[in-house]
Order: sequence, then structure tokens, then C-alpha cells
Amino acid sequence: MQSENYAQLLELAARLWRIDPEYWDIWGRKHTIADGTKRAILQGLGVRAENADSLRAAIEARRRKEWTRLAPPCLVVTEGSAIELPLHARAEAQQQTVQIEIREENGATHALEIDLGSYPEDGAAELDGRRYVRKLVPLPAGLPLGYHDVQIRVAGSADESLGGLQHVTRLIVAPTRAYAHPVLADGGKLAGIALALYGVRSARNWGCGDLRDLHGVVDWIADDAHASFIALNPLHAIYNRRPYNTSPYLPECIFYPNYLYLDVESIADFQKSRRAQRLWTKPETEREFAALRDSEYVEYEHVSAWKLRFLKLAFLEFLREYKAGSARAVQFRQFLADEGDLLERFATYCALDEYLHARNPDLWTWPDWPAAYRDPDSPETQAFRKKHWRLFLFYCYTQWQLSIQLTAAQAYARQRGLAIGLYHDLALATDRFGADLWAQRPFFASGCRVGSPPDDFAPKGQDWGFPPPCSEEHRENGYRLFTESIRKNCRHGGALRIDHVMRFFRLFWIPEGTEATSGAYVRENYEDLIRILALESVRQQVVIVGEDLGTVEPFVRETLDRFGILSYRLFYFEKRADGKFKTYGEYPKQALVSSTTHDLPTLAGFWIGEDIESRRRAGMFPDDAMYRRQVQDRGVEKQRMLDLLHSLDLLPAYFPTAAALVPEMTGDLHNAVIGFLALTPSQMLAVNQEDLTKEIAQQNLPATTWQYPNWSRKMKYTLEDLRTAPVARDFVAMFRNWLMRTERVNR
Repeated sequence: MQSENYAQLLELAARLWRIDPEYWDIWGRKHTIADGTKRAILQGLGVRAENADSLRAAIEARRRKEWTRLAPPCLVVTEGSAIELPLHARAEAQQQTVQIEIREENGATHALEIDLGSYPEDGAAELDGRRYVRKLVPLPAGLPLGYHDVQIRVAGSADESLGGLQHVTRLIVAPTRAYAHPVLADGGKLAGIALALYGVRSARNWGCGDLRDLHGVVDWIADDAHASFIALNPLHAIYNRRPYNTSPYLPECIFYPNYLYLDVESIADFQKSRRAQRLWTKPETEREFAALRDSEYVEYEHVSAWKLRFLKLAFLEFLREYKAGSARAVQFRQFLADEGDLLERFATYCALDEYLHARNPDLWTWPDWPAAYRDPDSPETQAFRKKHWRLFLFYCYTQWQLSIQLTAAQAYARQRGLAIGLYHDLALATDRFGADLWAQRPFFASGCRVGSPPDDFAPKGQDWGFPPPCSEEHRENGYRLFTESIRKNCRHGGALRIDHVMRFFRLFWIPEGTEATSGAYVRENYEDLIRILALESVRQQVVIVGEDLGTVEPFVRETLDRFGILSYRLFYFEKRADGKFKTYGEYPKQALVSSTTHDLPTLAGFWIGEDIESRRRAGMFPDDAMYRRQVQDRGVEKQRMLDLLHSLDLLPAYFPTAAALVPEMTGDLHNAVIGFLALTPSQMLAVNQEDLTKEIAQQNLPATTWQYPNWSRKMKYTLEDLRTAPVARDFVAMFRNWLMRTERVNR
């Protein structure tokens, strides 16, 4: 009986905390979630689930919190819809008068006084022998878009019969759809180039592409390709240490960018610093930079060391202005005030990380720090920030300079005629040993990691190694932290890609100590999250692209479509049920199309099987049989690709079979695939830098670290050579022609 009771309580708790009881894999197999997995995930959410008594107490506490609280912590609604505020009261006290004041974001206020007894019950619950009721109170129509506060007070009450004398609910009014660029809204199409900024070569950078190089890319795109955007890798702050800490998709912080991208030479303080200029003009400095420029891969550690060295000299120069209260000092102080607690915590983390590691080189991550410094709110941490205020302020200064340069880069791109300008990328993950976990720990679940269930690419599933978000904590916080993650990644561009957009709907949680095959899906408050995403999109006039590759439930794409969020479609993956490639007319209109991504083979690499060979060299195949099967399957894929392109007269007739197309002929294949994508009705087209210059190697080989030079590859040509290199020049000419042809077809 006890066992049966526990099983029932566990099932109820899993449902309340939105753990799916089952899921279907890509092969159509149903997986029922084991009790042990449910229990581990609940405990990761802070729910004691070791026995029936603890589960019963947790469920009762959740129910009590819901019904005894005057109102919910947050309410997210759609502009123009009827707004009903849920209020809770004891049944015997529902005749009390409630005063409501709505404080709009712009300062305007609306005052209401209501009698709860005049509204019908919308629900009821029994707690401790008392009956609680829910009433839905209508709020004024026509509230503007934005973040408002609803102050609720119980008038003339001497007790807490309504669960508290006062309460504040955060009211978020969102648009019905995300921002649509005028060209897209008018039925037009936009195309651009996707590149890894760190891999841009130039005659002047320090061995890593920077924001002055980005201006050069803008000029090239504007003058030669006539494209509308530059899609960048995530610019998030990372540790800049190989091989484990260079992935832009596993950053230490998603709110602030990497100082590695700063153009140090253009900073006024660098130019004014005599010490910086003396070091800069030394012959050995130039020799070091020349070697870094000539290196095959980005030497993260060396580049970051040089950047920090010169940035600190520039900062020392700025400190004179700061202490004197110059106009720039006033601007910096305003920047600090605008950024608030988020920047304060990030800069404190960076200062602590540098200070502690310098004194003990074995301290690589914050869980190894002295206990007092693991807590961002401890007295010791506060004292450290005050004592080492210069180091703390230095890391604030680097973010100020990044904000200035990124703002200028987007303004320059728009000035040069790029309709979108910069297209940024928001990573799904954040490093469990990084600044975000240190600074915002309550917003992450413990004891679990995010991953994906088994599929063709990973038969045992994938464990991505980072903690999942605690959605209830985000709701309690009024989604402020989530809002900042969107806002800060929108503010320097005209488009934003959401990595793994399914995160807003559900994530695959894997309990610690288990394989990915033992995971389960946990649901999110997707309507709230998507509405906030749409609000920030409209406010900052940023097009949103949701990366929806992988296991996608149909309602996910239906929801994205309803909110005007573009889908993300890759040529390799768009197939019919029989495995054949879809023709261009079968692609959705509301989508961005591309040939590949950083995680997938380039077109040339796909054709010669370089990705398969890279996996073999990395020891990723358990046996030769799997390797041979992938080689055989690739041959089938190649022929299907040719069949499609030949059927549309996009390829020359002299190589009708996959076997006849040798690597030297892949130029025609590149042109055919990009031409095919340009003919789709999809509204945006992105061409990867590697396909533009017909390169073989991809940027990242998933599931590897030291076995492959991930996130370090540089472009084949320098920025200066791109205008003259035949392969790039010919591709750009073809690209322009396809865009013009697409415009004619669309008309």
C-alpha cells in the first residue's frame, strides 16, 4: 500500500512539475520514464521525493503557496486581449474591498477599487479546514506594450485573510507577433553571409578577427555581394582556453561579449597611453603579432593575454579621466548604472577569477575557490570588490568599450546599406563552471544536465553537460533575467538566432550519474517565454530566427509560425518521408534557409566525406561496420542530391551520377545548391563562409574536444584577399545573380 501510494504521489508530482511521463524517439519508439528518473529530476528542482511523506509535503506546500498568495508573481498577456488578474481569498473574506494600482512602465498609473464578492468563483481549494476561492478581476483594456507593476492592497483589513495585505504582480504586455523587417513584411527576401568572427584573417589583426575586421567585412558585403546581413557566431564571453573553453555555444556568460573581439587600437585611451605605445612599437611585439596572424588556428591564450595587457594599460590612462570626472567618465558611470547588478556580478566574477588564479594556478573554476568567494552575496565577496575596485572596474570598462564598438559596427552596417546589419546568435548553454552559474545560481536546477535523446547522429543520446534552467524561479522573478538574456543579445543587431529554440517549450534533462538514455523531457512556460521574446523583438526591431533542428513537435513550429518567428531549414535535412530531398517549392516561407551550419560538413566536405573521416580519426566509431555504413549511406545521399539538382536543370549534364562528380567539380555543386536555396520561397538565406570559399573542414565536430581543432579554424583568405581571390569573387558574382533571379521569380 505504501509503495502504491508513493507511486501515485510521484506521478502527481511529476505532472505538477511538468515532467513528461513518456516521449517518442525519431524511430517512432515510445519511451516510458522510469520512477528513478522522475525522482532525480524532482530533487534537482528542490523537491524532496525520497518517500511518500516528503512528496506529500512538497505537493501540499506547492498547493498552499498557490492558494494563499494574493496573486501570481507574474502575468504575461497579449496586447489587445482581455486581461484578467487572478486573486485568491478565503471564502468568508471575499466581500472585502481590494485596491489595485497599475503602474505602467512609462510612469502612468490606473487606480481601481473592487468588491471581490461581485465576481464569480473561478476555482476553489480546501486548506487547513478553510475554503479558498479564486476570482478573475478584469484590468483596463488598452494597456501599452511593456513591463508594468500591479500593486494590490486589501483595504481596511486587520488580518491576512487574503493571503497578505499587499502584493505586486509584474504584468507583461506583449505583441501578437515578433518584429517583421519591412522587406519581409512586403513579401521580399533577404540574404547574407554567415561567418565566425574569430576566424577572420586580416593584415592587421592580432591573430583573431575583431570588430575593426567586422567593418571590413561590412564593406566587402556591401560593395561586392550586395547582401543584407552578416550572421555571426555567438560573441559571448568565454574563457579563451583550448581545447575545452573556446566554444561560443558553451560560454561563461550569455549576457556579455568576449573582450577578444575588441579593436584595442581604436580605443582612445590606448592611443593616449605612452606605456601602451612604447610596448606597441617594439619590434618583438610586431613579430609576436605577425606569428599569431600567420598561425593556422586561433591561438586563444596568446591573443587574450596580449589583449588584456594592452587593455589594462588603456584602462590606467582612463582612470585619470574617471577620477577627474570628465565627460567620458560621466558616460561610463551612466553605463554602469544602466547595466546594474548583472554587470556588477559579472565583473566581480572576472576580477575574482583573475585574482585567485594568479595566486593559486590550480584554481581553475569557482567551485574550487575558497567557500566565502563561491557566494556572490557573501560579506567576503563584497569586501573583495571594494578592496580591488580597480580590477573590478577594469572588467566593467572592457564591457563599456565592447558596447561602444558593437553599437558602431551595427550603425556602420546599416549605413552601408545592409538591411538587417548584424545577425547575432544566442547560445542555449552556459558553462556550469562559469560566471552565470556563480552569479545566478537559483535560476539553474542542480543534479541534472541538458542533452538530447538517442537519434541517428548519437545512438546513445547526447549529454551536453550544462545545467537546465529552473523555470519556476524565472517566473517568480518576473522573467527579469530571461528578458535580459534576450535584450542584451538583441541590442547590437537587426536579427537574432535562438540556438535550440525548442528550449522555450521543453528540454531533455539527464540526472547526474546516468546516461542520456535515462533522461526525460521537462516542459517550460512556453507561451510566456515566446511572448517576451516577441516583445523584445518588436521593441528593438530585431528579426527572430528559431533554430528548430532535431526532434521537433509539430505544435512547436505552429507556435513559432503564429508568433512570426522564422524557422531554420538546412538543405541536408529537408527530406520527404521516402528519404528524397524536397524540391524548393516545398520549403516554408517563414524560414531562413542555409546549406549547412558550424556543426555540419561543408558542401565540399560532405561530398568527399571529410566529416565521416574526421569522426573516424577521432575514434568516434565503435567499429568499422558503422564507418562503412555511413560511407555507404553518404553515397545514397549524394545521388539523391544530384537527382534533385538535375531535375531542376541546376547542374551540368556531364556528371549524372555521384561517382562521376570528383572533388575538382564541386564548384558546380556549390553554385547549384545555393541557387536551389535562393529559389525557395523562404524569406532569408544564409551562406556559410566555408561554402563561400569552397573549404572542406567544418568549424566544429560535435562530441569532440582535443580530437579536433573546434572553434579555431581561420578563413582560407584574408579580408584583403576576399575581393580578388578567384573562388570568392566568382561565388559572389554567382550569389548576386541568384539574388536577382530570385527577385524576378518572386515577382
